Amino acid sequence: MPEDQPPADPRGSSSSWSWSRPGGGDDSGARRALPRNEDFRRTVGFTVLGTVVPGVGLLAAGRKVLGSVVLGVFVLTLAAIGVAALVDREALMQVGLDPTSLRRLAVVLAVVAALWVLVVIATHLSLRHRPSGRQRIVGGILVGVLAFAVAAPFAVASRTAYVSAGLVGSLFKSSDETKSATRPTFEPTHAGDQEQQDDPWADKPRVNVLLLGGDDGKGRVGTRTDTVILASIDTKTGDTTLFSLPRNTARMPFPSDSPLKKYYPNGFTDGNGENAEFFLNAMYRDVPATVPKDVIGDTDNLGADVMKLSVGQALGLKVDYYVLINLQGFSTMIDALGGIRLNVNTYIPIGGNTDLHIPPKEFIKPGPNQKMDGRSALWYARGRYGSDDFARMDRQRCVINAMIKQANPANVLTRYEDIANASKTLVRTDLPQEVLPAMVDLSLRVKDGNVRSVVFKNGVSGFISANPDFSQMRSRVKKAIGEAKDDSTPKKTASSGSSGSGSGSAPTSEDVDSSCKYDPKVAATARPYTG
Repeated sequence: MPEDQPPADPRGSSSSWSWSRPGGGDDSGARRALPRNEDFRRTVGFTVLGTVVPGVGLLAAGRKVLGSVVLGVFVLTLAAIGVAALVDREALMQVGLDPTSLRRLAVVLAVVAALWVLVVIATHLSLRHRPSGRQRIVGGILVGVLAFAVAAPFAVASRTAYVSAGLVGSLFKSSDETKSATRPTFEPTHAGDQEQQDDPWADKPRVNVLLLGGDDGKGRVGTRTDTVILASIDTKTGDTTLFSLPRNTARMPFPSDSPLKKYYPNGFTDGNGENAEFFLNAMYRDVPATVPKDVIGDTDNLGADVMKLSVGQALGLKVDYYVLINLQGFSTMIDALGGIRLNVNTYIPIGGNTDLHIPPKEFIKPGPNQKMDGRSALWYARGRYGSDDFARMDRQRCVINAMIKQANPANVLTRYEDIANASKTLVRTDLPQEVLPAMVDLSLRVKDGNVRSVVFKNGVSGFISANPDFSQMRSRVKKAIGEAKDDSTPKKTASSGSSGSGSGSAPTSEDVDSSCKYDPKVAATARPYTG
């Protein structure tokens, strides 16, 4: 029998046999004849393996130079990413939070996806030899499935990078592009300082962020910050204490060394603690209208800087950054997150006007762990017919806590584009791009930490919104932060003094999880207020 012919098929046909290509990976350097089905199974196996580890399939097909190059690039790339994640995570995060780098990354990911798909196709074509018609069809389907499995994640990642570039660019500007008279100078990393590189907050024990809810809806002139919450974050543990101030807090002070003290020597007041034009929620809009625009220095948002200085003075904490949330876009963000879950212990009005004695037509009914869309969550946070600002403040911190829980990595990734689009119209802040990597690192600690709160209520611990005792308020703030640091203070149970008695051994602050829990006894006796 001639040596260049395959052995005769016992059934009279040689169609079930296939010659392998020389140098195709056989130890002898020359491939022996394999049954066609066995050869196809080998092709399928190495095609799949060559997709997971690019280059391996090409080596098995005898494409030693090309396979070695592809495999080498793959291994070196993984090693470089791994080393960067371990050695310089800050630099890696910086890439993910810089608009220009993100756009470049989007292009790179698209190119990598295309090259990887080409490797999959080349691997299969190099491995197969004289396939039958059925095997060609099966092989084509296999390559198509593998190409999709490779390209789809890269397409999603590329799209996410592109959307992130737009989000970061619209919300966060570099320190050179924005002006703030109150923003601290903060360098997250220091060359040669290993501790600072390992922990960007090593030199800063607390970060204080002012959260403002701006209600600038239809029929209103300017922005009124009806929600004012200072979040004080322990940078080591992520434990966060929320300090909530009533919107009608009067006589808000300014630091003695601030130029604003000249214009408001007795605080933001006309002497009448009941005048709504001099309440806390009017400062953002009204103070910039009465003072020079550069009274405290160059700034892009004088109203926010005014509130940072005043709230910081009132509570005895230096406010680092602010985040202004447009309540008109609040419901859009909740919907983008897929809704949030809240416990409801009483009937919460939807609409209505207490001053005009117009009762609401709808209510959120009591019930545990209720799934709320954006509209319902917004009314949960702001509804006050038959209620007061303090009850609303309690609900607002429950909403913040629920959003922290809902913004888990898996949920954010699956809904990222919707969340990003909602954020563009929802948030205004003075956080610079340079600090974002460190803030992301801190946010991960916050998710693992406890959230406690202090709500300043009329009649509690001597607080009177028309004439606050700011010295006493600062003492309560100091005590609450001390409790958060003290491991002996129960963090998962609310106490009878949690509303802020500030005396004896009763805690000044309370755990938000506990304070927002469902109380079946209270819910059973709740009735809608329509008076």
